[in-house]
Amino acid sequence: MEHALPRFLIAGQLTRDYMVFPSGEALLDVPGGNALYAAVGLAIWEPEPPPAIIARVGEDYPQEWLDDLSQRGLDMRAVHILPQAVDLRSFTAFLDRTTRAYDDPVAHFARLGLPFPKSLLGYRPTTGSLDSRTRMAVTSLRQGDIPSEFMDASVAHFCPVDYLTHSLLPAMLRQAQFTTITLDPSPGYMNPSYWDDVPALLTGLTAFMPSETEIRALFHSRSQDLWEMAAALSAYGCDIVVIKCGEHGQLLYDHASRTRWEIPAYPARLVNPVGAGDAFCGGFLAGYRRTYDPLQAVLYGNISASLVVEGHPPLFALDVLPGLPEARKEALRQTVRKV
Repeated sequence: MEHALPRFLIAGQLTRDYMVFPSGEALLDVPGGNALYAAVGLAIWEPEPPPAIIARVGEDYPQEWLDDLSQRGLDMRAVHILPQAVDLRSFTAFLDRTTRAYDDPVAHFARLGLPFPKSLLGYRPTTGSLDSRTRMAVTSLRQGDIPSEFMDASVAHFCPVDYLTHSLLPAMLRQAQFTTITLDPSPGYMNPSYWDDVPALLTGLTAFMPSETEIRALFHSRSQDLWEMAAALSAYGCDIVVIKCGEHGQLLYDHASRTRWEIPAYPARLVNPVGAGDAFCGGFLAGYRRTYDPLQAVLYGNISASLVVEGHPPLFALDVLPGLPEARKEALRQTVRKV
């Protein structure tokens, strides 16, 4: 499918997902990754021209997945296929609606009486490790991963990748006159040991969107007040801070007006919570570029997340009834609270 040049760039990761649920259901080797979920969250509101995914995959990543995602309305031209195999497997076990485990897949399959998939042999989780300040990973994004013709897009979102990607590429896009840049930090640097490094990442951002767990980890032993944390981070030169609180919704801090809002999560039918935060970020970006209103942008993101969690795979959310996203957004608007 031929695509026009994109207006929105989504930089992040594509993965091969394995998930097991409390019901005993399992999804094995399905397309995933934060960039995919964020792009779907955006395309719910802005399908044309298709948002472009910037990511790195190995030569062993299924080409038919890339073709299918392109056919379904995502711009995959900036997915850099490396001339080597790259382990992009990602395992998540859901112990209940909100509790996740990422380690020891053998034990989780055994607990549910499921046969262990041979394609997961040798898997080792990477969660919990700190990012490097000096060495790029194979999936770290480089300037050359963004096609030169895409540099006219002017709008970009950075999903969690790693510290070096987030310290180099947003600054490069600001120099290229991108006017809207949002960033969802990596847990690999939302850590007290990176306290002196994080401020430089926020300078010039339109919005910084950590999870509650990540921002509490960064401020460990410094503060317990989420509003105080948001204000402190926005003071480094970021217009908007949104704290994603999972099933409790979002907290919005607008630096220019010093206003604070609580937005509850839309009461969705939870089927697969993987990628909800990423879908939120994509929807937020679409809403912000439509309205330039931070609160409206959070409503767009909140509804994107509500649609993505109601099915799987994430492309499910692009097939909802016309008008449903807007109807949900209007209903949600009545529940927000200024603090």
